[in-house]
Amino acid sequence: MYNITFKFEQKGLAPVTISQVEPEQSILEVALKNDIELHHNCGGVCACSTCHLYVESGETLIEELSDREEDFIDRAINPRLNSRLGCQCVLLEGDGELVVTLPDQSQFLGE
Repeated sequence: MYNITFKFEQKGLAPVTISQVEPEQSILEVALKNDIELHHNCGGVCACSTCHLYVESGETLIEELSDREEDFIDRAINPRLNSRLGCQCVLLEGDGELVVTLPDQSQFLGE
């Protein structure tokens, strides 16, 4: 089981920690199941970059970056070395602590 802490760049949003997360699901799935807004225009099939996030710690607990994912990260807003796509961050068997930061998504909302 995992503990995943979601941090947010968007002002006014406090960090959220989700406990007892089962492996073999993506960070995107965990976010959506727990009412954490993470855009996913392509439906989570690695065909866009809207579920872009930053893995702050625990990168060894998720599947490795694929060439396809890397291509889409290059198209994301403000990519960094720790950028990943939430739909591709599938939790491996095991347990641990994972911390991710969600970029400010308000630009997608027209705010």
